[in-house]
This record gives sequence, structure tokens and C-alpha cells, in this order.
Amino acid sequence: MALLEDRRKKLAAEGLFAKERKRPLPYLPRVIGVVTSPTGAVIRDILHRLEDRFPSHVIVWPVRVQGDTCAPEVVAAIEGFNRFRPDGPIPRPDLLIVARGGGSIEDLWGFNEESVVRAVAASTIPVISAVGHETDTTLIDYVSDMRAPTPTAAAEAAVPVRAELIAYVDDLGQRIRNSTRRQLSNDRDRLRAAAASLPRPLDLLATARQRVDHAASNLGSALRNSVHLKRGSFSRTAPRLAVRLLAHRTEQLHTRLAELGRRSTAGMALGIERRRVRLQATAVKVTPAALQTELRLARNQLTPLAQRLAPSFARLVTAVRSASSRSTSC
Repeated sequence: MALLEDRRKKLAAEGLFAKERKRPLPYLPRVIGVVTSPTGAVIRDILHRLEDRFPSHVIVWPVRVQGDTCAPEVVAAIEGFNRFRPDGPIPRPDLLIVARGGGSIEDLWGFNEESVVRAVAASTIPVISAVGHETDTTLIDYVSDMRAPTPTAAAEAAVPVRAELIAYVDDLGQRIRNSTRRQLSNDRDRLRAAAASLPRPLDLLATARQRVDHAASNLGSALRNSVHLKRGSFSRTAPRLAVRLLAHRTEQLHTRLAELGRRSTAGMALGIERRRVRLQATAVKVTPAALQTELRLARNQLTPLAQRLAPSFARLVTAVRSASSRSTSC
């Protein structure tokens, strides 16, 4: 007992028994691996309980559950299950059960070995320990993800009750169906209420149908009246559209157009002749001799003016200079 306590403290100090390391068990494992003796009541109890609750695929790894070879065989079984490939020829378990019946502390000592505890801690598959009876405790119980008081209890914890699961699913299905029926009934009632508040399609079309009928009844008389008016208008216009009248009108327009053409040509010739005469009269006045005469006359007129302006300009300059000198002296 002292050795067991020392080992428990050592492994606990390493954190192997911490609750944070424990993993949840799969709700419905497809394959269950059982590490136990292939003979005896334990495996029969587990298989019988699984058959009653939820028939499952069980793989048994036979081991000795007491003696010197117990611990190595249990370690090999746990590690062997973990080495199975998910797509291998033998399906990989989703859950492991390590189980044996009750016995003395010496009989159960193989499950207190440090190698077994470390193998369970290193397992990637969740482990249920079901070693001994309810009052028996081994180190594997501390490190496993769940401790079952008996092998039968381990089988009960591994799978749900199939009949209860079916009943639960049926109840959910019935509740869904009832809810769907209620929803459909409510939607149908709302649809009927909405439909009752809408006018009938025939009522919506009644006014439009009346307008169409009225227009159709007036269409014949309107067409006849329009034809009568068009015929009268045509009758009044037709005499003015006779071929003889049109030919006479065309001849008149042609004669007028020819007369306008002759008058336009004569007017243009007369205008050109008048502009030529004015140009010749102007050309006589702008000869070089005439221009020199004009310049000579202009020069004779400007010379006396320049002679009279020079003395006045000199006197003005003198007066401005005198005024500037007096203002500077002041």
C-alpha cells in the first residue's frame, strides 16, 4: 500500500491524473475495443450488456488480467489499438474498455503498474477503466477518461439505450411533424383571411369590361361618321385637283418663274453698269497727279500754321520753367 501511494503521488505530480486531460466519450462509438481476458464472466457481461442496450461492433484484445505478464500485455493491447489505421483492414476503435473482475490488491496489481498508467495516458482513444468491483481502486482508474464501477457499468456508459434513442428520435420527429402541421394550418388560415379581404378578379375587371363594351358599341358609328366627313372633304377638294386645272396652274407658275428670271438678269446687268460708271469716276480722282496736287495744297495750308505755333510754344515752355523755379525756391 505504501508503494502504491508513492507511485500515485509521483504520477499525480506529473499531471497524469488532472481532470483537464480527460476527454469526453463518443456518444455512439462505431467500434469498441475491449482489453480483457477472453474467458470468464467479464467479457460475457460486457457483450450481453451491449447487446441489450445498443448492438455494436466489438473487438476483443485478449490479455492476462493478473500475474507478471498482465501489465506488459495490457500495455501492448492499448498501444496496439492506437496503432490501428482508420482505413485499415481492422477498423480502429472509437472507445477502449479495460476490464477485469474483482480480486485482491495482489490480483489487481498489474493495473497499478506505471507502464499501464502511462499507456492509458498516452492513448489517443478515450479509455474507460472497469477493473474490479465498485470498492476496488487502481491507478488506471485515476488516469482513464472515465472510471466504471463494474464491467457491466462500463458497457452501459459506452453506448446509449437503442430503444430510448429510437423513442427519442421518434418523439422529435413527431414534434417536428406536429409543429409543421400547426405552422401549415396557421399559414392556411392567414392566407384565407388575406384572400377574403381581396376583391374578386371579376369585380376588378368589371369596370374595364364596361369601358371596352362602351367603346366597342361606339366604334361603328364613329367610323361611319369619320368616313362621311372624309368623303365630304374630298368632294370639296376634288374639283380643284382636276388635271386641266393642275396643268394650267403649272403653266402659270412656269411663265412667272421665266419672267422673274428675265427681270433678275436685266437688274443684275443694270447694277453692274452703274457700279462700273461710279468706279471710273472715282478712278479719275485718284491719279498720281491729282494726289500730288492734294498734298501740295495741304502742305501750303499747314506751313503758316506751324510758323505761328512755334513762338507760342516757346513762350509756353518759358512760362512753365519760370513757374517751376519759383516753386522750388519757396
